Amino acid sequence: MSRSGYTLPVFACAAAVAALHWLRYHQPLNVTSIDLIEPAEIAEIPIEQVAGISENQALAMTRSDPGDNLDLTKNTPIWAVVAWYKGDGEAVIIQGGEGIGKQLNGEGKAAIYGYAQKLLKENLQRLLKPTEKIKVTIILPEGRSLAVRTSNPAFGVVEGLSLLGTTGISQPLSTPDQLAAFRADLADKASQFTTLVFCIGENGLDLAQKLGINPAQLVKTANWLGPMLVAADVLGVKEILLFGYHGKLMKLAGGIFHTHHHLADGRREILTAHCAMLGLKSPDVQTIFNSPTAEAALKHLKILDSNTGSNWVNQVYSAIAETIDTRCQEYMNSHNEQGKTIIACGSVLFDRDRQILVKSKTGCMLVEKLC
Repeated sequence: MSRSGYTLPVFACAAAVAALHWLRYHQPLNVTSIDLIEPAEIAEIPIEQVAGISENQALAMTRSDPGDNLDLTKNTPIWAVVAWYKGDGEAVIIQGGEGIGKQLNGEGKAAIYGYAQKLLKENLQRLLKPTEKIKVTIILPEGRSLAVRTSNPAFGVVEGLSLLGTTGISQPLSTPDQLAAFRADLADKASQFTTLVFCIGENGLDLAQKLGINPAQLVKTANWLGPMLVAADVLGVKEILLFGYHGKLMKLAGGIFHTHHHLADGRREILTAHCAMLGLKSPDVQTIFNSPTAEAALKHLKILDSNTGSNWVNQVYSAIAETIDTRCQEYMNSHNEQGKTIIACGSVLFDRDRQILVKSKTGCMLVEKLC
């Protein structure tokens, strides 16, 4: 049985509560009780250190524990600096310090998103008197170095990690237990709808809802796309829209149906093959193959289009999207007892700015139906 832990926002909140406690009582807390809000549970979070910086400022530290999840933030320190302040403004102001990423499309705004903001403010406001106000600065000392191992830059977040998510529970997304939970969610939604949308992660779920897709039709798959497609076929789902970041979803075009990077990563080969088949010149094909990321390869194609008036981005990614659809059909057929699935599968790929990059032909039809 795998063990669930907590998400980064929970530990940031715990450190902030401990620092506020020090400011008021000049006594350290060894453990803080945090209301997770979502789900409606109380988490007991150990605190490693608390220190007063000045009469009006204190710092506390805890460490991330995501449970059995394959999470690079495991055991990373999380600091919170809390300071009293006077003047106009909210009772609790949340700021990002060193190691918290900055949003490129938000004019450098700290990458501390909705759930994290709500969690911090609600837990801290309960501890304040009506006239008291505090500023909270969250610091991830290892955030900048850890961020280079993530896809954060692909979503417009630089110089650190995000406090992202919709829940306080860190799900072990790569374990069989979590696959069982995803399948249970799929079964529930398949009993209500014949058309569903598969999203690998939070970015896809968030963008799909902003486009107007019914949240009740969204299914989170994490990296388990293959098993989830087969389960949907067994459950009698008629249509599936695969909705994801291009650097992740394109793996399906290479027949990779478990998309965790620890298992397989053929992105540059997939991109290079499609570019070559479409007739891209050899020097540019070599540039695509040697690109360090899928985003860098996409940027090169965009520059080519801009400089020459060509249409390589649309050509290449349209071909990849159609290949994704074909490979999904083949995958489900190979696992279907009758040898042929009844599911129509379409795909939508978005870029680092959360802008739709391309829709397959079936994807276009499904988007029109869903929105």
